[in-house]
Amino acid sequence: MREMGGDQVTAAVAGCVAALGTAVDRNWTEVTAGGLDWNCHETAVHVADDLVAYAANLAGRARDAYVPFELTLDDGTDNSGLLHVIETTGALLAATVRTTSRQVRAFHPYPFRSADRAGFAAMGVAEVLLHTHDIAQGLGIPYRPAEELAESVLGHLFPHVQPGPAPWETLLWATGRGELPGRARVTGWRWNNNLVIPAERLDLVGIRPAEARDLRLGGDGGFDWIEGGPYEGTRDAAGFLLKAYEGGVHRPEFGVFALVRRDDGLAVGGIGFHSAPDEEGRVEIGYDLTEAARGHGYATEALRALAGWALARDDVRSLFATTEPANAPSQAVLSRAGFTRVSADGEGPAFELRAG
Repeated sequence: MREMGGDQVTAAVAGCVAALGTAVDRNWTEVTAGGLDWNCHETAVHVADDLVAYAANLAGRARDAYVPFELTLDDGTDNSGLLHVIETTGALLAATVRTTSRQVRAFHPYPFRSADRAGFAAMGVAEVLLHTHDIAQGLGIPYRPAEELAESVLGHLFPHVQPGPAPWETLLWATGRGELPGRARVTGWRWNNNLVIPAERLDLVGIRPAEARDLRLGGDGGFDWIEGGPYEGTRDAAGFLLKAYEGGVHRPEFGVFALVRRDDGLAVGGIGFHSAPDEEGRVEIGYDLTEAARGHGYATEALRALAGWALARDDVRSLFATTEPANAPSQAVLSRAGFTRVSADGEGPAFELRAG
């Protein structure tokens, strides 16, 4: 899989500079940027400010807020100089993403208060693509980024948005900048970084649609796997996630998680929900481990963490899971995690854990 990273940031910035470079002789302060309240100069400064802020948060491992500084241009900086600032801040973000471990997460408010390197890269690319569009629209110059950049932004930051016939038009629609046939116009939006649920020795790392697609096609999903991984159950679950995403019914917090061992960054298995909770707050879960990771209590640990997170929510009242009749180890995992056996039929025993 080609993870969203420094190369994509560089490509997005190059497209921005190439497009806006044709209009450096214009007065950008006198032209409103697309549908924004900012003028084109203010919007371009905002792009550079976001790029360096993302680089700073990721490099500085910010935890609770943005690193407290703001980009300020020297007096007299012209449009060519401003584009040079965008190139430079883009290079800083690209370099930071390339040199940061996949496990590192840093502060960003939406929606779970952190993002990893792929998330920061995707946010940087999104800022560049969308605001270059705004500026180009205001200046009346052509701009259309590569479809693969728009598609990657959607697959990383908009898992709740059903893909449309063309990624760029879908991204514009999802951010309130355009129309899509058969869909209501968007008036408010947020992008959606992936959820990470910490356990004792593991992190349960939310799998994005872009990563699920790669897993379903036989790739690694951007994770470093222990020998023998990913197991077939994780690939199947990624396929169900992808189907829900393409159908417009995927709820990212009730998706699939890779089980990443904190001490070495290796993924050892997968766990997740079969769907969002039903009207009674009931939701089914499933999990698997690679053979090399079994016998260390990872499945029990992950199941307890996921159950604790889910049952703390107002929309979840109970969790259930089914196992193969002969799968005694999986049944033991459920029992150790606090689940109670509630039934048995031809498909195997069912276990349940209720809130409270």
